[in-house]
Amino acid sequence: MYLDLVKIFIPTTVAFFLGLVLTPIATHFFYKYKMWKKYSRNTGVSLSEFSQIHNEEAELRTPRVGGIIIWLSILFTTGLFYALGVEKMNFLSRNQTIIPFFTLLVGSLIGLCDDFFQIYGTGKIAQDDKSWRKWKVFLVSLTALLIGGWFFYKLGMDSLFVPFLGEVYLGILIIPFFVLVAISTFSGGVIDGLDGLSGGVLASAFAAYTAIAYANNQIDLAAFSAVTTGAILAFLWFNIPPARFYMGETGIMGLTITLSTLAFLTDSVLILPVVALPLVLSSGSVVLQTISKRLRSGKRLFKLSPLHHHFEAIGWPSYKVTMRFWVLSVVSAIIGIILAIISR
Repeated sequence: MYLDLVKIFIPTTVAFFLGLVLTPIATHFFYKYKMWKKYSRNTGVSLSEFSQIHNEEAELRTPRVGGIIIWLSILFTTGLFYALGVEKMNFLSRNQTIIPFFTLLVGSLIGLCDDFFQIYGTGKIAQDDKSWRKWKVFLVSLTALLIGGWFFYKLGMDSLFVPFLGEVYLGILIIPFFVLVAISTFSGGVIDGLDGLSGGVLASAFAAYTAIAYANNQIDLAAFSAVTTGAILAFLWFNIPPARFYMGETGIMGLTITLSTLAFLTDSVLILPVVALPLVLSSGSVVLQTISKRLRSGKRLFKLSPLHHHFEAIGWPSYKVTMRFWVLSVVSAIIGIILAIISR
C-alpha cells in the first residue's frame, strides 16, 4: 500500500511543479504569437445581460490555448517515469493507462486545431458558428467510436455496472453507449466560461477518479488520474482571476473525453454524472434553455445559459460563481467516491 501511494503522489507532484515551470515559457509564446480569439462571443448577440457581464476586451487579449500546459505536463511526466525504467514507478501500462493516455493526446490535438482555426482562421470557422460546432461533435464522436471499439473488441468490455444492482449486459451496444457518454461529457465543456471555473471543476473530477481507481486496485490508472489532477492544478494556478490564459478546446476536448474513458475503465459510468455534476448542470442548462425558447415562444428559463452566466446575470460576481462551483464540484466528487465504493 505504501509503494502504491508513492507511485501515485510522486508523479502527481512532479506534474504540478513541471506545469509551473512550463507556464512562463508557454505564456511567452502565447502572447508573442497572439493566440487569442479574433471574434468576441458578443458578435451577433443582442442580449444586454450578456454584454453587461462579459469582458470583451479581456477575451480578445487573453490566449485560449492554456490547455497545452496540462497535456504537456502529463506527457513529460509520463515519459519521465517511463524512461527512468523503475518498474514500480512507471504507470504507463497496456491494460490500464494506454487508452486514456492516447485519448487525452488525440482529443487535445484535435482541440488544438480547433483553437488555431479560431485564432488564425477567417470567416465562419473563426467565429465558431453552428456548422463548425457540428463538425466538432462529429470528431468527438469518431474518436469515441474508436475507443468504444477498443473497449469491446480488445478489452472484452460488454457490460455496464449499475450501482447497487450489478452488471447489465450490453454487448456491442457498449460502443454507441460510450459515444453518447463522451458527447455528453464534452458538452459540459461550456463550463470553460469564467476564469478558474473549468480548472477547479475538472481537477475535482479527476481527483475523484484517482480515489475510485485506487479503491478498485487499479494503481496505474489512479496514478494517471492523479497526474492529470496535478497538471490541471498547475494550470489553475495561473488561471485564477484574472486569468493569464484560458483552457481552450485543446484542454476541454482532451480532458472531457478522457474523463469518460476513466469512467468506463473504473466501471463507474453511471456515477460520472454525480462526480462531474457541475458539467451536467452547465450542459443541461443550455439544453433546457433551448427547449424553453422553442416551446414557449422565445421565453427563457434562465436569464442566460450556461448556468454560470445566469448567476452572473442575477448579480453574483464572477469570482463568487467560480468559488461556489468549486465547492459544489468538491462535494459532488466526494459523494461520487462514496457511491462508487459502497454500491458494489
